[in-house]
Formats: sequence, structure tokens, C-alpha cells
Amino acid sequence: MSKVIGIDLGTTNSCVATIENGEPVVIPNAEGARTTPSVVAFAKDGGERLIGVTAKRQAVTNADRTMISVKRHMGTKWTTDVDETTYTPQEVSAFILQKLKADAEAYLGHEVKQAVITCPAYFTDAQRKATKDAGRIAGLDVLRIINEPTAAALAYGVDKTQDQTILVYDLGGGTFDVSVLEIYEVDGQPQIEVKATAGNNKLGGDDFDEKVIAWMVAEFKKETGIDLSKDKQAMSRLKEAAEKAKIELSGTQQTQINLPFISMADGQPVHMDLSLSRAKFEDLIAKLIEKTMVPTRQAMKDASLKKGDVDKVILVGGSTRVPAVQDAVEKEAGKPPYKGINPDEAVAMGAALQAGIISGDEGVSDILLLDVTP
Repeated sequence: MSKVIGIDLGTTNSCVATIENGEPVVIPNAEGARTTPSVVAFAKDGGERLIGVTAKRQAVTNADRTMISVKRHMGTKWTTDVDETTYTPQEVSAFILQKLKADAEAYLGHEVKQAVITCPAYFTDAQRKATKDAGRIAGLDVLRIINEPTAAALAYGVDKTQDQTILVYDLGGGTFDVSVLEIYEVDGQPQIEVKATAGNNKLGGDDFDEKVIAWMVAEFKKETGIDLSKDKQAMSRLKEAAEKAKIELSGTQQTQINLPFISMADGQPVHMDLSLSRAKFEDLIAKLIEKTMVPTRQAMKDASLKKGDVDKVILVGGSTRVPAVQDAVEKEAGKPPYKGINPDEAVAMGAALQAGIISGDEGVSDILLLDVTP
């Protein structure tokens, strides 16, 4: 029997999972990592197509031919041209899905034809259709498109017996979603019902990076008088450094941003050496975090919940590793976030469980999903 896979097609990273002995398992990619960067590039000499970490690595030196965060353009008229060929967001996403499909096939040892793919709860009909088209172009029969917060709840709630209300706060690289769900049993069958959902399709970890980049540009200009924002290659390096600094600040109070030979002045190389404290970083992103609180309050209000009424708070998406984000969510929901779930992998695991339910995998307990589409 050929397996159905579950795919979390993310803005910055994607992940693929399958069911083994009734449990969801994340499939490592050809490079041995459990998530794959959602980056597609074309090598400079009109050569091969690069996908994932290889594409991300060369983004600095090959910015014009590298496509990142394409998910933000899903369902729009956006296109990009490389070597006289025009690519739509669906086609670029399909390249990523093809790699995930190939990695899954290598892992499972047989062809994969069917998949369940996730999308943000706030995606419109056009964006969902574009996601389904991407799957079709990649050679997958997309059995269902399910909402990311719902998938995360499924990954968390599959073996839960007592009735509970959970809040899923999903802050990814490019999109933000929040959903309130109820898990309860009807005649012995568990059901997960989405009570309310809200979000912002243009807000995510990428925007945190942008704030750090703007700060780096301003600081550097203050020190040297050089404006880096016009220099494409320098900006590419700044983006990489900003992301690294952001990740480091989740674990430390201070980080050093060190970029040698970032620019030239009077024929002499100029280096960037800045130190960014966690307090400064939190100050830079405070408005963005507050922006995520508006939909969170809305979802809780729509589900007629007060602070402290939620039984569990589940954080999904890499950006929820930022301590300031965790504190803000805890303050709003009145409960500390639940730590027993991997924010990068929960959505793909939930998609795999849904795939198992649809394809009638014996090991997966049947769960009824009642979802909403905005």
C-alpha cells in the first residue's frame, strides 16, 4: 500500500511527515535535516535548479536568481522571470513540493502519489486553490488542504481523552494565525472543532528580520556614513546575519553581528561589527508582537473566552521561540505555553495524521475535524 504523506509547505521552511505504526514521523531530507528551506534558485551559468539548503546557501551571491518566501505571493498575479522563463508562485512552490516528494520516496522506498498539504487558516479560496495547483504540478494528488493551526491541534490532541479548549498561536516565517479549538468526545469518537480563527497573512519572522536589518543599516550609516540599503549583495548578507542574530537572542542576552568587508570607502574595505542586546531586539519587534495580539484577542472573543479560560496554549512556528513572543502570549491567554510539541514539526505531523485518517490507516484513531474557512 502506498503511503499518503503530510506536507507543511511553509513560507521559510517546509517539512514532510508520514505515519509509521500509527504514529506521525518526520521524514528527514536528502541532506539529513528535518526541515527544508522553502528556497528555489537557478545556478548562475543557466545551469541546474537548486532547492532547499543548497539554494539558501548561495542566495547571497546569486540574489537575482533566488526565490524566497514565495508563499506570500500565493493566489496573486505575481511572477518572476529567470532566463526568459516566467514562473508563477504555484510553479516555484511545486519545485519545493517535488523535492519533499522525492525525499519521502527515498525514505519510504516507494512512489508517493497522494498528500495532505497545510495552509494558513487565513488563506482565501484563491490561495488554497493555488496551493492545490502547486501539488498537482509537483505530481501529487492533493487529498485535502487543511489549516495549519488545526493540523497542530491534531498532532497535539490525537491521544487526549479529556475535553479541553486549546489556543494555537502559529507565528511562522511569513504568516500569522491563531485558532481556538475544542477537543471533545461524542459517542466515544474524538472530535476537534475550531471555534474561532483570526490572523494576518503578511506578518511573520521575516518581518522581525527586516526590523533588525533596518537597525543594522541605520547603525552602520551612523558610524561610517555609508548607506548599505542600495547594495544588493550587502543586503543579502545582512538578511542572513539578522536571522542568525534573532535565533541567537532566543538563547542569549547579547549577540555580536560581525560582517567583514561589507563595503568599500576610499578604496579601503569597511567592516561591520555591531552588538545587539535582547532588550534592544525586543524593543525593535515590540510593535510587531503587539500586532499579533489583536487577532489573538479577537479569536478569544469570538470563542467567548476570557483570560485564563484556555486549558492549553500551543505555540507553532519557529518565530514562537522568541522569548518576548512567549511572554506576550502567556500574558494574553493567562496560561504558560505548552512545551511538549516541536514548533517546526507539529503542522507536518498533523497533516500526516489527517492523511492517515483519510486513507484509512489501521493504526490511526479516527478523529472528526470540524473546521472553519474565513
